[in-house]
Amino acid sequence: MDVLLHLADGILVALSPINLGLAFLGVVIGLFVGAMPGLGSVNGVAILLPFTFVIQQITGTATSPMIFLAAIYYGAMYGGAISSITLGIPGASTAVATTFDGRPMALKGEAGRALVIAALASFAGGTVANVIFTGAAPLLASVALKFGNPEIFALMLLAFATFVGLGGDDIPKTMISIFFGLIVSAVGFDIISGTPRLLLFDSTVWFSRGIQFLVLAIGVYGIGEMLWTINAYRYDMEMTKAKITLKDVGTSILRFREAWKGTAIGSLLGFFVGILPAAGATPGSLMAYGVSKMTSRDKSKYGRGHPDGISAPESANNSASTGAMLPMMTLGIPGSPTTAVLLAGMVIWGLQPGPRLFTDQPDFVWPLIGSFYVSNAIAVAVNLAFIPVFLWVLRMPFTILAPLIFVLSVVGIYAAYQNIYDVWLMLFFGIGAFLLRILDYPLAPAVLAIVLGPIAEPTLRQSLILSDGNLSIFITRPIAGPITIVAIILILLPLYGMIRRKLKNNGRGGLTV
Repeated sequence: MDVLLHLADGILVALSPINLGLAFLGVVIGLFVGAMPGLGSVNGVAILLPFTFVIQQITGTATSPMIFLAAIYYGAMYGGAISSITLGIPGASTAVATTFDGRPMALKGEAGRALVIAALASFAGGTVANVIFTGAAPLLASVALKFGNPEIFALMLLAFATFVGLGGDDIPKTMISIFFGLIVSAVGFDIISGTPRLLLFDSTVWFSRGIQFLVLAIGVYGIGEMLWTINAYRYDMEMTKAKITLKDVGTSILRFREAWKGTAIGSLLGFFVGILPAAGATPGSLMAYGVSKMTSRDKSKYGRGHPDGISAPESANNSASTGAMLPMMTLGIPGSPTTAVLLAGMVIWGLQPGPRLFTDQPDFVWPLIGSFYVSNAIAVAVNLAFIPVFLWVLRMPFTILAPLIFVLSVVGIYAAYQNIYDVWLMLFFGIGAFLLRILDYPLAPAVLAIVLGPIAEPTLRQSLILSDGNLSIFITRPIAGPITIVAIILILLPLYGMIRRKLKNNGRGGLTV
């Protein structure tokens, strides 16, 4: 009952004129950011994070800027499907699975129906996740109060183990990506001794403050994605010719019941994948698509415009985006690259994400949770109403869009730090991310390792100081022990599978010879 009272109070705060206006503005921005190829929620939130300082100065609270950024996150999850369906180009990685059936449905002249399915499935996924979040967050927060340095490091180890499992069959490249991220996170000064580390050319200007995460995020997901899109499509994008009216939208809403199964699978699966550190919406949407196809009676229809092939990934990525907020708020662990940016924003605003956030900052937490419900309702209404407009906007040639992405990225970094060195670093990371993608290296493990590295290192070293260097502290403690064991198993299983496949392939090669 107390939870419902807190939620009601939070929704009332979220519905205040200033917060409602910020939620609406954030959703609209997020829809267009998510729809534009090469952008996405990470870049949108990262670019606009510096502008939230103005919001904080006007409102005098950290709640309003966080509502604004969370609304962008929500809107971008909706918007990613737009370019996936109309152009066959995912606006973000979270909408990759939507292209599998969304684009074929659009090519059959049913782009309006596909966009409606995506919008309603997103709403359903977000609603289910919000309900679970409201009930689970206080419980998880109370459990998290028992976490010390060994338990937090065990969670970091589990997150890194999750990276290995999410990297596909090429485990060495995934681990190289993780190690690269950890090296970048160590740049600066040692947290205990104060000794300079990895300061190239004895520089005290470029690297003494470490690598700012916003520099990395905008470089990788702004400049890098822009270069990748230019290289992959060479401006040869097939624009949609579909014309959609509001009447068509209404008809498609009535037919949404045909996509209920994929929506149910994505809503539930997406949330529980989203709460895993380093998982997030992209693997959640892909897994939901796979499970939906696996449980379908007619698998041959998938890839040709099946409604569940759209509803499953779209409900999953919205549900996962809310799920990723859970470990960020209750444990201080970002569940996705976007929540890593949000985590940075909370720290900048003087908040301490973690076990005590719910008890120490209830005036921040419950209005934010209430804004999830408000933003979700705003997003589905705006998305349905503006479907005809989205198709018109996406006819913009990428020759115009690419310079806009570049300008926004440069302005965003300079506005945040007012330092030209950070702009150059952003460009360097963007080019580096582009080259890594060409070499088929996964970027997400590196990005999240950079975020979690500064958390993992001090908790590891402080735990070892507490135990006089005895590693058994991560096994013998009642909470850290099971988490560490699960992490080790998750690391060893993919390695075992990789070695087994190599031995089998070598054996076949020997027989052939």
